[in-house]
Amino acid sequence: MRRCNSRLKFVSLGGYFLGVTVLVSGFMLTTLECLAEIDGQKWHHLDNGTFRNPQGSAEGTATIGDMLSFFGRRMRDKPPRVPPTHVLPQAEALSAYHVTAGQDTVTWLGHAAFLLRLNGKTVLTDPYLTQRAGRLGLGPNRYVEPGLALESLPPIDVVLVSHNHYDHLDAKTIEALPNKDSIHVVVPLGLGAFFEQRGYVNVTERDWYESTSIDGIEIQVLPAIHFSRRGAFDRNRSLWGGFAIRTQAVKIFHSGDTGYGPVFKEIGERAGPFDLALVAIGAYLPSSIMKTVHLTPEEALEVVEDVNASAAIGMHWGTVQLTDEDPFEPPERFRAAASARGWLANRAQVMRIGETWSLPILSSNQSVR
Repeated sequence: MRRCNSRLKFVSLGGYFLGVTVLVSGFMLTTLECLAEIDGQKWHHLDNGTFRNPQGSAEGTATIGDMLSFFGRRMRDKPPRVPPTHVLPQAEALSAYHVTAGQDTVTWLGHAAFLLRLNGKTVLTDPYLTQRAGRLGLGPNRYVEPGLALESLPPIDVVLVSHNHYDHLDAKTIEALPNKDSIHVVVPLGLGAFFEQRGYVNVTERDWYESTSIDGIEIQVLPAIHFSRRGAFDRNRSLWGGFAIRTQAVKIFHSGDTGYGPVFKEIGERAGPFDLALVAIGAYLPSSIMKTVHLTPEEALEVVEDVNASAAIGMHWGTVQLTDEDPFEPPERFRAAASARGWLANRAQVMRIGETWSLPILSSNQSVR
């Protein structure tokens, strides 16, 4: 057995919880990390059935004061001013979606939610399509409508959910989807029961680097640097991650929610290369709280290079106010950092909410914002 560090430390959560809950959670996580590791057990599996981040991931440095100040600011937030070009009108979004029928396409619904048409099937990722990212009247409100309204969605064949936070796993969206007996759900370990309790019958849980195939689409759960929680006492009881989504024609990486770390070079070696990375670029300030759980736009480009992706679309911005940065700063930094690296203009792009592009994007004539 390996010896572990028993030093008590406060761990940043980066979630939407009251300060006292965050403090307790930090103590609990440290205690669990100090349990002995059994030889041969996967690093991210702990003896009590919970999970932790990949080896070498950064630890939090936030203080209780940081957290209290942050949540105070979040409670006082007002909706931002949204540029008129940020969201396609619903009728235009629906028309563009239907015009590309029969093609492999990507449609941004907002935040980390995408529709992917691959092999004639429709894949829905991280479906948060209702108003509030929370429950009991708590949690942040989205300030833009989804790219396609729930009632306008095409029939869904596959649902992928990266982790159980409310802005990625929205119970109202999951409950509203029709044809639950025909939808295939693929999630990290511990999330299957959420869907089975809501009427889904084709539910597959996978550990990091484990795969499943559905109608010619291979889906592999990949590591991410984050955490899971929906209530006061379930921290890290289910796993979090990203996805590799592969067909014979295209290979897509979805980062899920994540901080930056050495695991992405490992992902590139074990699961890459990719034609497209859907990579999170927002929710990064204050750094003392968010650095361990979210990417800056510059770190997102590091991820794209690490996983060996030919092109990238920035996500996890422009939908719901989670953190302190101007919500329309991430795409500007993303494009500026890509230009500073000497990337071609169409390698790192952002979409309008509701926009549909043909895949692969580097060989398509997409409009670049």
